[in-house]
Amino acid sequence: MTRRLLLLTTTALSLLVQHAAGIGQETCVSFQSSSSSFSVVSGRRAAPVLIDQADWPGVQLAAADFVADIERVTGVKPSFRNVTTSNLQASGSQTPIIIGTLGKSPLIDQIVNTTGLDVSSIRGQWESFLSRRVENPLPGVSSAYVIIGADKRGTIYALYDHSEQFGVSPWYWWADVPTTKQSQLFVSASGCSHGAPTVKYRGIFLNDEQPALQSWAQEKFTNGTGAPFNHLFYGKVFELILRLRGNYLWPAMWSGKFAVDDALNQPLADFYGVVMGTSHQEPMMRSTPNEFTAGKWDYSTNSDAIKQYWLEGAQRARPYESIFTLGMRGFGDLPLSEDTNIQLLEGVIADQAVILKQAFGSDVDISTIPQVWTLYKEVEDYYTNGLQVPDYVTLLWSDDNWGNIRGFPPASQRNRTGGAGVYYHFDYVGDPRNYKWIISTQLEKVHEQLSLAVARASTQLWIVNVGDLKPYEREIEFFLNYGWNSTRWTHNNINQYVSSWAQREFDVSAATATTITQIVGNLTRFNSRRKPELWNGTTYSLINYREAETVLAGWSTLLDASTRIYNSLSQSFKPAYFQLVHHPVLASANLANMYVSAGLNSVRAVQARLSANTLADTVERLFDVDYDIETQYNGLLNGKWNHIMDQTHVGYDYWQQPMQNSMPPITRIQARKQALAGVMRVVPEGTFGSWPGDNRHNCRDGYNCPDWTLTINNFDDFNNRYVDIGAGGPASFQYTAVANASWVRLSTSRGSISPKGKVEERVFVSVADWSQLQDGANPAKITFTATSSGYQPLIVNVNFVATKNVLPSGFKGFVESKGVISIEAAHTSRNKAVDGTTWTELPGLGRTLSAITPLPRNDQSFEIGAGPTVEYDFVNFNTIAGSGNLTATVYLSPSLNAATDQKPLALGVALDSGTPTRVQPVPASSRRGDPPGWGSANGWVANSINTQTVLFTGVTPGAHTLKISMVETAVVLQKIVINAGGLADSYLGPPESRIV
Repeated sequence: MTRRLLLLTTTALSLLVQHAAGIGQETCVSFQSSSSSFSVVSGRRAAPVLIDQADWPGVQLAAADFVADIERVTGVKPSFRNVTTSNLQASGSQTPIIIGTLGKSPLIDQIVNTTGLDVSSIRGQWESFLSRRVENPLPGVSSAYVIIGADKRGTIYALYDHSEQFGVSPWYWWADVPTTKQSQLFVSASGCSHGAPTVKYRGIFLNDEQPALQSWAQEKFTNGTGAPFNHLFYGKVFELILRLRGNYLWPAMWSGKFAVDDALNQPLADFYGVVMGTSHQEPMMRSTPNEFTAGKWDYSTNSDAIKQYWLEGAQRARPYESIFTLGMRGFGDLPLSEDTNIQLLEGVIADQAVILKQAFGSDVDISTIPQVWTLYKEVEDYYTNGLQVPDYVTLLWSDDNWGNIRGFPPASQRNRTGGAGVYYHFDYVGDPRNYKWIISTQLEKVHEQLSLAVARASTQLWIVNVGDLKPYEREIEFFLNYGWNSTRWTHNNINQYVSSWAQREFDVSAATATTITQIVGNLTRFNSRRKPELWNGTTYSLINYREAETVLAGWSTLLDASTRIYNSLSQSFKPAYFQLVHHPVLASANLANMYVSAGLNSVRAVQARLSANTLADTVERLFDVDYDIETQYNGLLNGKWNHIMDQTHVGYDYWQQPMQNSMPPITRIQARKQALAGVMRVVPEGTFGSWPGDNRHNCRDGYNCPDWTLTINNFDDFNNRYVDIGAGGPASFQYTAVANASWVRLSTSRGSISPKGKVEERVFVSVADWSQLQDGANPAKITFTATSSGYQPLIVNVNFVATKNVLPSGFKGFVESKGVISIEAAHTSRNKAVDGTTWTELPGLGRTLSAITPLPRNDQSFEIGAGPTVEYDFVNFNTIAGSGNLTATVYLSPSLNAATDQKPLALGVALDSGTPTRVQPVPASSRRGDPPGWGSANGWVANSINTQTVLFTGVTPGAHTLKISMVETAVVLQKIVINAGGLADSYLGPPESRIV
């Protein structure tokens, strides 16, 4: 897509929200009349709604919702009638809305036949629809607005599409989004239309439903006994799926037996028009293991019982629209036994084909029955090692449970009649850590991965694991919306999606919606850097690059912005905003503060600082606040959502959820006892050490250590350094700070510290005027002196060295600071396209700013150094320990070798005119498990980044150019860090270096 066309598309999408509340749809609804519009409601009169009684039950149900939605918006309820062509005139309807399905509604068929209405654009097209104003469509009807679907769901989607544009959110019940009232409703004469969707089957998987969803459903849909996931529960789910233009469901599995728990569940799904399936580990429409009681789940020893079990499931599902899961896994979603072989599984799938023939009859071509085989974990390994399934079976490729898709069909296999699809996750239970508490997925990441699925023809079926469904509302809608029409959302307009969503859900101005978009973008960025379940007190560096402080400042800014919006909303919109935006901000910010406070508590105790006790109090308070926030959510709207936030999330010590939240460990110093080294604790920036006295962090030996040296340079990230002055016990003291050089600027020269008042103070040190300094190192000394009644004066010196570096003449680019050059990948010096492929920014994606990736995505490969290339000019003043060595570390999204291990992800990295080094971030490995480096609490999937380091030798200080070239597509580059000898530990890497 050209930049100009992309801009026009984005502009058109932004205009939609000014007229109607739909997200990304072609708009046909307005709230003011025009010469060509059709009146739905005006002057307190509503156009009657007519539908043929022969149409699908699900269409009848959606039409009733359509009528109710009109009343929700206008307060006027249209008359709603089932009619036939023979009794139409008796209705006396002059300008009705007529709803129906081609080939199922005689009323619609007659209109098409008698008026010549052109429906060729949708006839025979899966789930397509159109609407038009038609003159004299039927005898006695002067004009009508007809809403026509090519099939059952086409008509249903047409109705819900209009409802959304009227102003009824799909989440009106599930997230309590109010409906903005309008006195008038009109539709354009040309109406709305939509062709076949990008993805044929688009669904959600309810999973890991304890403790939240199951407990909530038990309370709300039963009298305390019986199965919680009954037809009352699923009726709400089915309507939501259809309003979101989904069509497919894997039902709750761990405590559910969909077809057994409530005999109405299965027929109700078909009544609504929702296609049912079962998860990747539940073959043949049976809820396994919950339904299976006929002995051991072992096909080699108990195949007759298992085949009978599957036959009963197929026969039970035969009357309904279903997709049959094939294959077999072990109980509990585990692999089968170690000696399971390809021949056994091929036999299983062959037997399942026979069972389908038995269930549906010998006259039925079983290739017409939708079937899916999920390549999940070890099953993918079986496939890549030769296990064959019939061509008509859909191959469902899985992600790694963390949003990184493991594989796609190679070009040679993209013409299979069954096609391919994707099994994706917003929620997961397993290694390296459960994540099922709160949203921690970026929409930008979802789009990046799913756009690859579109590019690689994996569009037959998409299913996403949504856990408890709440609190992933926005992300679920995007997943289904993108599957409905992938052309509407690009890497450049994800923000427009969120802005449109905010305007629809909260009826706010475009400006406020922009602020909400920024809040959502930062919320999901902060939580996806590392899942909250993986946070601890040292996730972010407590001493380097002011990382933890910067992270908390980001959360504080985010919370302030969200709180301002929450407080500005009317009471009717606050519950929805709380659920969808404010709660995850509030809860996550509180948790982040608690963990950083716990980390600082531990550090300050070792440093003999009295403020350790204050931080211990803070941790205890925030731990209590965590539960307050949980109960605030559960208590919304008189407890409508009680239990939805029951998920434990504090105190993990391995992958599984803790049985109870447990506070991070804290410690205290004896507040009434004075520190051995005296009344004053001096802690310069960048060290775990403390002065005066001994501390193992003060120097290598841990005793008799020299004074600490602070360094700064004229291209520094922060323009200052700090020294913390604090109490070491019960004694109060006064202190002075004096520098021995006039160019040293101190934020304060004196202060008072008291255990009952200010227990600490931060003194900032900077350079008053760099022009007064000579080139190179300029040393100075700052002397801190404490005086306290009953104690001898206490003196601590801190060295301060300011280095004034000089740039090469005419240099433009990134400048080293403290032995590091840090670069955000989007900030290129040059970007060279090759054969129409170029590195392109993915705004908002990643841990810090954005990312870049080669677009368009295709199967093209390049020799190393010959592909599209981005260049970064930088200057270094140092090399590592003066050795002439530099390292360049590329920070890559944790994508996998989705193009098969024969074409693994790869890129080239070169310095100046040197030979590029091939970087392959993911080793080729068995598809049975995860690749080396993926796992553990500090693996690259947990860290949400894959870092790869290249060594350059024989480098001199001066101007250089780093070059990164595409080898294989789908590499996503977020950041580059060049180490010239000063790189310190941190989670996110150093902040970006200064650009001149």
